[in-house]
Amino acid sequence: MIQWEITEEKVDYETALAKMDNHVEKMIQGDAGEKIWLLEHPPLYTAGTSADRQDLVEPNRFPVFETKRGGQYTYHGPGQRVVYVMLDLNKRGKDVKKFVTNLEAWITLTLSEFNVIGQSRDGRVGIWVERPDKPLKNNGSLEEEKIAAIGIRLRKWITMHGLSINLDPDLSHFQGIVPCGIKEHGVTSLVDLGLPVSMHDVDNALKKSFSKVFPNI
Repeated sequence: MIQWEITEEKVDYETALAKMDNHVEKMIQGDAGEKIWLLEHPPLYTAGTSADRQDLVEPNRFPVFETKRGGQYTYHGPGQRVVYVMLDLNKRGKDVKKFVTNLEAWITLTLSEFNVIGQSRDGRVGIWVERPDKPLKNNGSLEEEKIAAIGIRLRKWITMHGLSINLDPDLSHFQGIVPCGIKEHGVTSLVDLGLPVSMHDVDNALKKSFSKVFPNI
């Protein structure tokens, strides 16, 4: 059975990484099972392995942490559910692309619990929502905004890092970076979409949706 842990208080980034690293090492040694950790961070920016320094618009706004996960610059902060996913792909199939696709499916199923249609886009990792309530773009298409981010790392086929879903973060905090290197699209949240759901609601939706994508092994 997968262990679920929810931490109520904000967890600083380095403490979270150390705890995740420790658990993954125990998994590699056969001394621990799979785990999903739900938490929030204080305001900070993280730089993935593909981060472009020019995308760090305000380097002195919040602490910046270099991380070994894939991806570019990401913001984490209060009102955002961070999900650290520690699964064993040795048992679930050694297919990184499929794992990312499954993470996207997990997020979209979670959002559907609140009648939000989340969509993936080729060339844009993460989950996006269309905004028919906003002016059309110059080419006549609907505005799209990011509601969830994905960034992963593998160690001996054990997954690390994971995803984040914007519940009600301060969206102005994203202005200190070019989120995931994408300038032409904005960022949104469940509350920004007019859905005043609680973190407890999001956690329940995550748990409900998880087994539909990642069955017990």
